[in-house]
Amino acid sequence: MFEKFSQSWALIKASASVLRSDKELLVFPLISAISCMIVAASFFVPAIMGGLFEGGDRDHVSPMAYVLMFAFYIVQYFVIIFFNSALIGAALIRLEGGDPTVADGFRIAMSKLPAILGYAVISATVGVALRALQERAGFIGRFVVGLIGLAWTVATFLVVPVLVSQDIGPLDAVKRSAELLKKSWGQNLIGNGGIGLVFGLIFTATLLIGAGLVVMAAINGAVVLAISLGIAVVVALLLLALVQAALHGVYAAALYRYATVGDAGQGFDKATLASAFMVKA
Repeated sequence: MFEKFSQSWALIKASASVLRSDKELLVFPLISAISCMIVAASFFVPAIMGGLFEGGDRDHVSPMAYVLMFAFYIVQYFVIIFFNSALIGAALIRLEGGDPTVADGFRIAMSKLPAILGYAVISATVGVALRALQERAGFIGRFVVGLIGLAWTVATFLVVPVLVSQDIGPLDAVKRSAELLKKSWGQNLIGNGGIGLVFGLIFTATLLIGAGLVVMAAINGAVVLAISLGIAVVVALLLLALVQAALHGVYAAALYRYATVGDAGQGFDKATLASAFMVKA
């Protein structure tokens, strides 16, 4: 347990060292988050105002609602994959010894637009299908569908680095991602889970400490201070989310390099990476 956490922490620190060298990588998840909020508002505000979701229940969702959901998923996935491609493309340049810029990341993502759109359609199809199954399944069925969704997430973990680095289509990228994971690391995807675990702890600590300070300030009648602390906590949580997203991108780029050339790149220790992703016996 402690050994796995130690390995995960070492991998996070290695990813963080790359991020410190290229702080501009944070631009990609920031613009991605803003764009996703704009996309969500542009789809659902008109739908809600038009009464599309009124009078329905989860067992009888209208066909039009599914059409809207599918279109939303395509656009939302396209936005996420596009900016993730830019992030990972720039990170790969750094890991190969270069000095990437934001423009480099966008240039790489723009050159992969057809593949990104194709993968967005595939992801949207899977997402809508799983959502439909969950809404019609019982408790056990929803659990099984959740496992299928988790398996899909694991199998496609390296799709974006594959799309960025290779001139292949989205279907072949999905197959290649699954092959790389199976070949190199088996079922112990410790490092990626480690990033989530560490940031989950940091998120929880920040929220609890911040909430405590806000409550103490409010109890003592310092309303302005309480509001200021509340805003500071929200900003801190948003910054943590941006850093986590950027670290995931750097980490995915390093894992792809390790899987294909046996070297994660500058800042990553090969022995640590190998021990964190051992093939399950």
